[in-house]
Amino acid sequence: MSSDPQFVLTLACRDTKGIVYAVSGLLYQAGCNIIDSQQFGDLDGDDATGLFFMRVHFEAPAHLADTATLDTLFAHTRQQYGMDVRFHALATRPRLLLMVSQHGHCLNDLLFRWRSGQLAVDIPAIVSNHTAFAELAGSYGIPFHHLPLQGGSDAATKRAQEQAVETLITRERIDLVVLARYMQILSPEFCAVLKGRAINIHHSFLPSFKGARPYFQAHARGVKLIGATAHYVTADLDEGPIIEQDVERVDHTMSAEDYTAVGRDIESRVLARAVRWHVEHRVLLNGHKSVIFR
Repeated sequence: MSSDPQFVLTLACRDTKGIVYAVSGLLYQAGCNIIDSQQFGDLDGDDATGLFFMRVHFEAPAHLADTATLDTLFAHTRQQYGMDVRFHALATRPRLLLMVSQHGHCLNDLLFRWRSGQLAVDIPAIVSNHTAFAELAGSYGIPFHHLPLQGGSDAATKRAQEQAVETLITRERIDLVVLARYMQILSPEFCAVLKGRAINIHHSFLPSFKGARPYFQAHARGVKLIGATAHYVTADLDEGPIIEQDVERVDHTMSAEDYTAVGRDIESRVLARAVRWHVEHRVLLNGHKSVIFR
């Protein structure tokens, strides 16, 4: 196996002829070896954006072994096609901040995947507004930060708590915040800070059940499908670009507790997929939608 450093290139631009040729040709001329390449042009449909998306996994020779040099190499091509092009060094592990409240199934699943090598990230901190999972964090050797909503949940109190999280994000050089069932609505200011680098998970029901114990509400209404949605966080509650979804069938023989167990399992799987695809640079935003190169 080659010891050359590996990178992922992601790009978006107006769809036109010659993009794949220009990108692959430039990498070839620079002595790079393309390992995998995927592309998608959004020209069809009523709501088409006319954009082209591409992800290229490649090896680079030693003299190109940093993203700044690669950026310079692509300067002319970027300008020629009006590209939003980014390079990601795979030797650099993304740094995650996990946030949780009082339901730990997603947190536990992510920590297991990280410890077992299924998730190539570093997790320097876990934040919670409760203390329920301090011991779990300690068992993995991860610092646990209890940041309660002191004195209530009014806007000023919540914003002060969020600013403490922002300080932690800056200090720990966090690349991605994962709301692993963190049951607080984030302020528009915090959402702006986290734009493009925060993922949330929630249940997906039709009809939609709000408030406490949604799986019990679903059981009472005889829901036949239980699902979960992972999406990017925006100021519009639960309306950010969707990264992943999944469903499972349930029926009348199952109790509300059974519904809950099925739902938590789906939530854990869906969130883990979304996080992995993000840190592997497989998710590109296309307006309110996403392009996923799996």
